[in-house]
Amino acid sequence: MKSLLTLIVSICAISVFAQGQSSSRPVLRFIEGIELSRDLQVEPRQDVAVNKDKTQPVSEVGRPHQHRTHSSHAAILNIEQLSQLQFKYAMITDREVEAICNLPLYRFIEEWMDTPYRLGGNSKDGIDCSGFSGTLMTSVYSSRLPRTAREQYAATERVERDELMEGDLVFFNNRGGVSHVGVYLGNNFFVHSSTKNGVIISSLNDTYYSRHYLGAGRNPQFSYPDAEAHR
Repeated sequence: MKSLLTLIVSICAISVFAQGQSSSRPVLRFIEGIELSRDLQVEPRQDVAVNKDKTQPVSEVGRPHQHRTHSSHAAILNIEQLSQLQFKYAMITDREVEAICNLPLYRFIEEWMDTPYRLGGNSKDGIDCSGFSGTLMTSVYSSRLPRTAREQYAATERVERDELMEGDLVFFNNRGGVSHVGVYLGNNFFVHSSTKNGVIISSLNDTYYSRHYLGAGRNPQFSYPDAEAHR
């Protein structure tokens, strides 16, 4: 009897030792289907579906559920439209797409682009330079300006050309004194209503506008929290 008991104890001891040898790398198990080994290697468990994206629920077979609703589809289409607008004006103004971030401004420009010039006009049938700059400032920045280019020049604070920011006014002397105005966009480009082409985007570096450039003004009624993003 004593020999049989000794044999059983020996077999148990050998079994425990073998288990210890085969498990030389003990692991710690955590939630989220992750195991952490002693040598700090993170290993996903094979029997648990892990959703690495964290944005969609995971089904029993480990595949994200597809919940495409009408509203989400409409949102995707809207994003695509905004991207097209940003790409368009990034190309026109030779800027990074990320710089076209004032979407209300570029929606306004898109809506008014190619509107014909008309002296004293203030509608889609025809608009002059100061009428356009005043309408833009009211619609985009909720800021009112006087009606004429000369009055707008007097109502704004002078800004050096190398300090221009998106939304500043740029003035020109092409008929004696302050006779033309546009709204600065960035990278030396501005939008205005020209007598020949109506609402259009031009560059301050163009020979004509460079020669007649008079100065710039900033509307004291608004300011930018991040000036560098609007240069």
